[in-house]
Amino acid sequence: MRIVTGILLIFLLLLQYRLWFGKNSVPDYMALKQEVARQEQANNKLIQRNKLLYADIDDLKSGVEAVEERARNELGMIKENETFFRIITDESRTQKRQ
Repeated sequence: MRIVTGILLIFLLLLQYRLWFGKNSVPDYMALKQEVARQEQANNKLIQRNKLLYADIDDLKSGVEAVEERARNELGMIKENETFFRIITDESRTQKRQ
């Protein structure tokens, strides 16, 4: 009876060692769990960015207004018979002098 108890105790100790220090142990599991959480956050940020890009694409495909707005803001284009006024503030003057 003592031999069986000793053998079972040895098996229990070996299993505990593998659980805490072996391959795929509890600390490995916790580290992977944290990595998955970080990756999910990164994925959520990318999903939000993609949604904004898709909305931008749909807006550009559907209407002329979005194309016109981009041309005005990014390229400085104006319509025919339209007057363009540029307002320069005091802050921008001081920045250009420096």
